[in-house]
Amino acid sequence: MDGGRLMPGNSKRQGATRKRQGGNPTAGSGGRRRKALEGKGRTPKATEREGHKAFARNRSGASRQPRSRPSRSTGSSTEWVAGRNAVVEALQAGVPVSTLYVAERAERDDRLREAFRMAADRHVSMLEVTRAELDKLTDRAVHQGIAIKVPAYDYAEPPELVDTAVEASEPALVVMLDSVTDPRNLGAVVRSAAAFGAHGVVIPERRAAGMTASAWKTSAGAAARVPVARATNLTRQLKDYQQAGLTAIGLDADGDAIIGDLDLLTEPLVLVVGSEGKGLSRLVRETCDVLTRIPMAHTTESLNAGVAAGIALYEIDRRRGR
Repeated sequence: MDGGRLMPGNSKRQGATRKRQGGNPTAGSGGRRRKALEGKGRTPKATEREGHKAFARNRSGASRQPRSRPSRSTGSSTEWVAGRNAVVEALQAGVPVSTLYVAERAERDDRLREAFRMAADRHVSMLEVTRAELDKLTDRAVHQGIAIKVPAYDYAEPPELVDTAVEASEPALVVMLDSVTDPRNLGAVVRSAAAFGAHGVVIPERRAAGMTASAWKTSAGAAARVPVARATNLTRQLKDYQQAGLTAIGLDADGDAIIGDLDLLTEPLVLVVGSEGKGLSRLVRETCDVLTRIPMAHTTESLNAGVAAGIALYEIDRRRGR
């Protein structure tokens, strides 16, 4: 067709030809509006646009504030301690507390006044709530009108314990707990670790006691001085320590040597302690370099983890002559 061009596949459709035109091109992204789309540049960020709330935050400096270090705890982010005696004991033991809650019209006795005094001395926030609210917060525990909120423990990383020893120019001494499920035993081990110069305690992430308020209380404040680390896999972490130059000593009732007779106690060590009932797990036992025992009377089958670790740490400390 003269003056026109057939559109493919539509030669018989009415209007299937398009006339060639001069002058202004057809409107579109390549036509008259092309000039309008040129020179716009990148879209500015929200923090650069006046009127946007992100712009105001940026101007005030709020968006540049450093982030707080996230807690490496697993599980619940907080813990509640409820009841007058429990709250007073926790405050006396130095358990970290974020807030103290008291029910409206709760009877003021000596324990409540003591809790108020200690909370004020430690600059702990105190809030008065209804008894129904306190019931809900503590999951209907017997709170006697008072409870404290304990933040999650901030666990260290296992390599940090060795780094601490290196920085202090001391042979490393790390305590590793295998399947210890009683938080009071964990607290006792942390307390012994502080008393006898250990650089930290390692626990597994699962199926083991964590640093709860009960563990804090048993440690008698030592948890504030001795770091506790969590390992995903104890056997793998034990091998990592061995590669870093530490000797793994496992406490076992059937150990070949008495711990006081070992010559390597002055070297960098990992002291591995199992649970009272099952002792060391098979893989952990096989990974240890040495299995050692604490001599006991035949009438005593075993010691709990806290006592056994305390005796072994004392012997190591004595041999090192600290």
